[in-house]
Amino acid sequence: MMIYTLLTPAVLRTVVSGVLVLVAFLVYRRYRRWEAGFNAFPGKPISHWFFGNLKEFPGLTEEGYNFNVEMVKLFPKFFRFWVGRIYCVLIFQHPDTVKVVLKSSAPKSRASGTLYVPGLRWLGEGLLIANGERWARNRRLLTPAFHFDILQPYTDINNKCVDILLSKLQGFCDRGENFEAFEHIGLCSLDIIGRCAFSYITDAQTQGDKHPYVNAVHRLTELWTKRTLNLFHILDWVYFNFTKDGREFSKLCDYVHKVAEDIIQKRKKVLEIEGLPSNDGNRKRYLDFLDILITAKDEDGVGLCDYDIRCEVDTFMFEAHDTTTSGISYTLLCLAQNQEIQEKVRQEVDDILTGRESDDITWKDLAKFEYLNMCIKEGLRYSSPVHVVQRHTTEELQVEGYTIPSGTNIIVHLYALHHNPAVWGSDFNEYRPERFLHENVEKMDPFAFVPFSGGPRNCIGQNFAMMEMKIMIARIIHRFKIETVPGHIYRKELSVVTRSENGILLKITQRRPKT
Repeated sequence: MMIYTLLTPAVLRTVVSGVLVLVAFLVYRRYRRWEAGFNAFPGKPISHWFFGNLKEFPGLTEEGYNFNVEMVKLFPKFFRFWVGRIYCVLIFQHPDTVKVVLKSSAPKSRASGTLYVPGLRWLGEGLLIANGERWARNRRLLTPAFHFDILQPYTDINNKCVDILLSKLQGFCDRGENFEAFEHIGLCSLDIIGRCAFSYITDAQTQGDKHPYVNAVHRLTELWTKRTLNLFHILDWVYFNFTKDGREFSKLCDYVHKVAEDIIQKRKKVLEIEGLPSNDGNRKRYLDFLDILITAKDEDGVGLCDYDIRCEVDTFMFEAHDTTTSGISYTLLCLAQNQEIQEKVRQEVDDILTGRESDDITWKDLAKFEYLNMCIKEGLRYSSPVHVVQRHTTEELQVEGYTIPSGTNIIVHLYALHHNPAVWGSDFNEYRPERFLHENVEKMDPFAFVPFSGGPRNCIGQNFAMMEMKIMIARIIHRFKIETVPGHIYRKELSVVTRSENGILLKITQRRPKT
């Protein structure tokens, strides 16, 4: 009775307040120890009480890329970066640090606020974002889709799509007009991936920038990137229920998912009637990526469910279209800015195509483009279409004398890696294809140049991408001379892939016939 008498409201308030203060103190002390652990890594001091270092980043512009280059000069191996005061990420940008995480089994980061979460509603559990056994199983099932026997017939499809592009470029040339590379290369690339991977005629080049799928993918990547830099949009339930951008993202996802599902259902009906095609030239169409997706079975005889198939279709339509577009567009810009290098590429292409009635590129031609291959690799280094990848450590890592704790989010900054003066020298910002001469590559760290990522999670479609880039660039250079447009300022734009703020505008002129 006395105890109850002592527990007056005032006493209860005092006790509860004391407990809350004690809990707050213990949480704060734990946080300060956690914060001190990350502050022991190299990096700039926290510059804002709420945003951490985020306010220092100038934005998704050319200045954003310049910021990354300045940071790699200050911290050549790696550094910490506070995104707010409760989320710290380590940024790796040197082969010595990059290889540690890329060679490990660390999964893609999936915590709130990390890079891949904003794309999850769009791409789902496709190879880009999936982790664990799901990723490993799907990777095994999809690997046969990129065997050389499957890729070889795609050269014909590439050439047919590039024919349409060259016809459009001829029109620009005849009218004396400049052309915006990213737009027209992107439409051609979408045609190529639709026809090669899904035997799907998009007519993207005919419809132009009015094509709804092209516009949807472009806008989805914009919204994805925008969300990663907004601390108030981290939580899904806030973003999708209470923001205009979130509702637009959901609507666009519904549209692209419908496109993918229609493609899948139509193919299933075709397979029920006709069975699998072959690549012996005696069938109406070639065996493609979607055929393998639908019919693949694991060791237990279990195939991919409809959701898995749709995720892989959405992922490949995005990755094989947008990233390749970026690589081709920026390589063309580099060639336009370096006329002597462009002429060497043209001479190599001319030599290979001499005496032919057609300028189509064959499968056997691809291995002969030694100098073009160097130019494309240098273009990929220079622009880094995929500029970052992210991992989440599941065990301690030893890096440069530091212990990286389990549960740490790590960004492998490919653009900073590819522009690291400690790796590429003081001329890192120059376009020099000879960096990729055989004798130079032999001396290069395997993780110095990883445009398709590296280790077990490297890009499964990199051979497909390189084939498309070689065919498209070779045929454009063979037919036209490309130059920069006087007065036009070329500025990069940071999105899910490297884009352009104000367009990659190029001048094209018909080549003079040889005498």
